[in-house]
Amino acid sequence: MKKTFVLDTNVLLHNAESIESFEDNDVVLPMAVIEELDKFKGHNDELGRNARQVIRRLDSLRKAGNLRDGVPLQEGGTLRILSSKSLPDDAAGLDASSPDNRILRVAYYLHAREGDHVVFISKDINARLKADALGLDAQDFEKQKINFDELYSGFSELDVPGEMIAEFRKNKVLQKEGLGTFPREFLMLKDQDNPKHTALGYVLEPGSIRHLLSQNENVWNVQPRNKEQRMALELLMDADVQIVTLVGQAGTGKTLLALAAALHSTLRYRRYDRILVSRPIIPLGKDIGYLPGAKEEKLVHWMQPIFDNLTYLLRDGARDSKKSRTTAQDQMDRLIKDNTLILEALTYIRGRSIPRQYVIIDEAQNLTPHEIKTIVSRAGEGTKMVLTGDPYQIDNPYLDASSNGLTFAAERLKEQSLHGHITLRESERSALAAVAAQHL
Repeated sequence: MKKTFVLDTNVLLHNAESIESFEDNDVVLPMAVIEELDKFKGHNDELGRNARQVIRRLDSLRKAGNLRDGVPLQEGGTLRILSSKSLPDDAAGLDASSPDNRILRVAYYLHAREGDHVVFISKDINARLKADALGLDAQDFEKQKINFDELYSGFSELDVPGEMIAEFRKNKVLQKEGLGTFPREFLMLKDQDNPKHTALGYVLEPGSIRHLLSQNENVWNVQPRNKEQRMALELLMDADVQIVTLVGQAGTGKTLLALAAALHSTLRYRRYDRILVSRPIIPLGKDIGYLPGAKEEKLVHWMQPIFDNLTYLLRDGARDSKKSRTTAQDQMDRLIKDNTLILEALTYIRGRSIPRQYVIIDEAQNLTPHEIKTIVSRAGEGTKMVLTGDPYQIDNPYLDASSNGLTFAAERLKEQSLHGHITLRESERSALAAVAAQHL
């Protein structure tokens, strides 16, 4: 049966191509959605860009017919715009002064008066609750969502004969059919007869594994405290892995490990010209203009977690330079002055080409899949991208653990040999941090 999908504004702002995502069904945009898009079109951020793209697409569709009566879509369905002003005043009993209510009035009218099989699509939980209370079928926008409970972990175990483990330890490499599922996956070989007899391998491609490299046991004076951190360092230091996704709760070491690998790869191995670190500015309305001062002064406030990690990493170098009274802050300032370390707001990354840089995007769970695609597509030749974040701590009101760009990238790229992923599970920041992550 053909369905009628009524879209909320936030769906279009989340994915500008959403109107083309419902196959041969009918799509209805309430007039209130068009009015809200008009308010966003001037914004200089992802929401503004999506609003402008949707408006341009609607204008092109208008040339194919009348939007009030419906115009054909590429997938075989139709799109029409319906005003709630033409509806009876008692439609759903909702106050028409609210844009959300005007959108719901349209959905309710189509369901109750015209008998359409209506599905209300919204990223707003409150709007879905109101729609459900009206007897409507209310759903989230499911495209670009993954099952977070089944998220690729980057690590698996395999029971094998003990002699296979002995062969692997002796030769440092092993080639057997059935070893590993995805490239750059980590594989724990376990003795069938003695579970304590194990060996950890790094899958170059399914059927071929090698030992983890000894030089990655200590990276910029950072030693891994658990096997997940050890695996993360292997990915972070592998120049052939051009994009790494690290998922883990607070205190698991995601940002610290990424910065340590960046410093080691850039300053000691000279693989990259500079390090670029950025974070999405969600709580400040995606605009650093609310803070006083120049761009660099504003970023100091927002990048403080990065400064904290860098201070920790550079402290040993400062101790070695006591005679010259060099501090970790001095070293950090020199790296920034020499343009070796760049701290940048994501606002300024769009449209750039970034060659030979070690790029770290922290708190990537607050980005949409489209924003992640936009950022990663900036990578030039010789650049490595690292995306870190905690899907349990999302500040973006329209994203969750299953729909954010970080987990989406980890799942969708798992079959690519240039991608590596690890889910870090143990908090190593402190005993208190571990208890908080687990119980609060």
